[in-house]
Amino acid sequence: MINRELIAPESIVIIGGSNNTQKPGGKIIRNLLEGKFPGKLYAVNPKETEVQGIPCFPDITSLPNTELAILAVPAAACPSIVEELASTRNTKAFIIISAGFGEETHEGFLLEQEILKTANKYEASLIGPNCIGLMNRHHRSVFTLPIPELDSRGVDLISSSGATAVYIMESAIGKGLRFNSVWSVGNAPQIGVEDVLEYLDRTYIPGESTPIKILYIENIKDPDRMLLHASSLIRKGCKIAAIKSGSSESGSRAASSHTGAMASSDLAVEALFRKAGIVRCFSREELTTVACVFNLKEIKGRNFAIVTHAGGPAVMLTDALSKGGMHVPELSGEAAQKLKEELYPGASVGNPIDILATGTPEHLEKAIDFCENTPEIDAIAVIFGSPGLVKVYDAYDVLHRKMEECSKPIFPVLPSVVTAGKEVEYFLNKGHVNFSDEVALATAVARVFNASKPTNGGIELYGVNVPEIRRIIDDIGENGYLPHNHVQSLFSAAGIPIVPEIVSSSKEELLKKARQLDFPLVAKVVGPVHKSDIGGVVLNIQSEEHLAFEFDRMMKLPEVTAIMVQPMLQGKELFVGAKYEPHFGHVILCGLGGIFVEILRDIASGLAPLSENEALSMIRSLRAYKMFRGVRGEAPIDEIQFAEIIVRLSTLLRFATEIKEMDINPLLATKKGIIAVDARIRIEKEAKNK
Repeated sequence: MINRELIAPESIVIIGGSNNTQKPGGKIIRNLLEGKFPGKLYAVNPKETEVQGIPCFPDITSLPNTELAILAVPAAACPSIVEELASTRNTKAFIIISAGFGEETHEGFLLEQEILKTANKYEASLIGPNCIGLMNRHHRSVFTLPIPELDSRGVDLISSSGATAVYIMESAIGKGLRFNSVWSVGNAPQIGVEDVLEYLDRTYIPGESTPIKILYIENIKDPDRMLLHASSLIRKGCKIAAIKSGSSESGSRAASSHTGAMASSDLAVEALFRKAGIVRCFSREELTTVACVFNLKEIKGRNFAIVTHAGGPAVMLTDALSKGGMHVPELSGEAAQKLKEELYPGASVGNPIDILATGTPEHLEKAIDFCENTPEIDAIAVIFGSPGLVKVYDAYDVLHRKMEECSKPIFPVLPSVVTAGKEVEYFLNKGHVNFSDEVALATAVARVFNASKPTNGGIELYGVNVPEIRRIIDDIGENGYLPHNHVQSLFSAAGIPIVPEIVSSSKEELLKKARQLDFPLVAKVVGPVHKSDIGGVVLNIQSEEHLAFEFDRMMKLPEVTAIMVQPMLQGKELFVGAKYEPHFGHVILCGLGGIFVEILRDIASGLAPLSENEALSMIRSLRAYKMFRGVRGEAPIDEIQFAEIIVRLSTLLRFATEIKEMDINPLLATKKGIIAVDARIRIEKEAKNK
């Protein structure tokens, strides 16, 4: 619940206000005063009659009606204060910066819940407790520094952690990044990250609202709501980058299936961000660098030109861009030769374009103009520090003008923040950002350019027989891994191709039916989950005699109920699996099989239901994606059919939420197409009330 009194109050009271600006209650007042809050300010402190020039009251009973209250008092005192203000002073918004609540003890959690109940009762907004506050262009209700430059075209920052919000601002300010608002939600019993995102979505006006949001998230309470509003904002023209911390705890979760062992809450987050179109970051520096990339003109293609007066940084930038899938193409021809003739002897124009340490601002301008007028170039990076030989102010004036004039994005890499600190500040004050590290820039550019677009949220049925899927699931009486015939039936209903097979507990029947298949054959036990661990898989069976021998041996293995026989196919192993993650739904994994899954963990994740574009994006994000194109004479893999199978699987799972784990391993890419060879499906139905 975010109301006008929280966003733009006409009056604010600081409970625990102080003349001592080293205390939170004092620092909040100082920040509000220095921010020129236009409304009425009050303080409550029994020891003072005036605090930093504003009226101070000994208690709440003598306080005028006030729209927003900021509490900087011990946790135990907060519930009664909130109740008194809401019931007698018509206070409709609260920011509680005090700690000592649910983040510490169960007793603190109960205090927090009491405050929440009161806020909801009086339809009041509640930020915190355990936060630094809220800051926007109307009021700076935080007790921390720094206070960034607040600008209507700046970024909106939403942070679960107050301290992290401070460090993100520290990182951003040095790059020239401005802010429109900063939300520190703390324990968030009422207003959390998803609530702020929803508010920003519902109030977003294209062309007027700030188009950049950056998030630091410790807990995703409502993935569906985050997906809904993040993707909605991005479709409206917004750009969002986020850090989700606390991703490693789920890596040790026990699971019986291959997918279950690999799938985790972190992969669910990865899948959610991919579906929403959020650019995922892993550090504060990366987050603010990505936000700076957002701040510039959009990159239309992968081809970069690098203009530099320092060879080493240009080479490192080239390497880093290439690693991220961007290109630094060689430039040649008549126009390039003409540029070379206009530069000092020894300059190179092949890309990177090195104008030398002695290059002038005029040389910089000529190089930028050449890149702007070269059709195969999509973006320009300019590395220009302080060689001590030219007037850096003049060079940065050229850079400023060209960034305004050129149709292509120009990324300024101004590394001399010490020797040319004043010049860099001069450049930033013109409204620009700076990337002082070329490798960090390349990483951020690649993340932005390779980010997925938000999906439309629809389900692509592809002719999947949903009623048949539900009939099969509803007829299954017990939880656990499904018998093989049920797996085949589900795949048939979903349209997932599966290899022909024969299953029998009778040797005579198996041998008779096996004659219908061409040797060589594969024999597998039916019953045990991990077949190969007990010697329950035999490849390259060349004759009936061999099959009869293996039948007798495998039927004696523990828990074996039958033997399954399949043609032995040749092809490239692929992997698809899924796991149900609470709150998120089914996380689907895909990749190449074998070593790529077992050792390299080269997998991509998506959140069901998936579209074909999402599935293709997952496939193309794999490190081994080049193998789909065919390498060293091998046949290419049909990525379109692979994507279709992934989509069909996601639709199956959408209508069969009882499926908690699934592996299709291997999924073989043969000369005749992609076909499922083996699969395991575990279901878990809720117990019915008796």
